[in-house]
Order: sequence, then C-alpha cells, then structure tokens
Amino acid sequence: MDSYDAMAVGIATGVLTVYYIIILAFLVLTLVGLWKVFTKAGKPGWACLIPFYSQYCQFEMAWGNGWLFLLTMIPCVNIVVMVIYSIKLAKAFGQGTGFGLGLFFLSPIFTLILGFGQAQYIGPQQ
Repeated sequence: MDSYDAMAVGIATGVLTVYYIIILAFLVLTLVGLWKVFTKAGKPGWACLIPFYSQYCQFEMAWGNGWLFLLTMIPCVNIVVMVIYSIKLAKAFGQGTGFGLGLFFLSPIFTLILGFGQAQYIGPQQ
C-alpha cells in the first residue's frame, strides 16, 4: 500500500467517524424529545426505549387504541396509517394538520418541538 492509499483510508475513516458521531447525537436528541412527549402524555418516559411497547404507547396517545400499531406491519397500509397517526398525534397535543405532516416528514425535528414546546397533551381527538 502506498502513501496515497493510506492517506485515503485515513480520510475516509475520519469522515465516517464524524458522520457516525452526528448520527448518534441526532438519535440521542430524538430519544430525549420522545421521552418528553411521553411524559407530557402521562406515560413513563422509559417506554420510548422499548421498541414495540413504544409504538403501542404512541398509538394509544394518538388514537386511544394502542393495538392499531399492528397496522404498520402491513406493506403499503403502513404509510397511510403513519400519515394519519402523525396528524392524530399532532391534534392530541393541540396542533394542526400541518404540524402532523411535519411529524410525518421531519419526525425527529417535530418530535423535539412537540416535546420541548408549549404544546400540552389533551388526549386523542375523534
């Protein structure tokens, strides 16, 4: 291996390391925001760390029935269900349809806004 290959490997390693650190920080921020959303809704914050239980709790917050999260396991139906879920979750926190679409398309950012913002949980809306 010549010096150019070693330098390329070093640069690639550095870039990937920075990339992974940014992704990890983004993931931690998202989990913190989700923890706050859970506590605002009266759920235990740690529930956001348990994979299927987390989805169950989120659907219970938005729909009033947590078992509807099983619909996300069906291909093609899952996209429609998640759009409706996002809008219902926004309305459960007193936000509008636009905020719900923001939750669908930019979930980590809007989850932080929902968790740390002024929105209060008012329950599932019909």
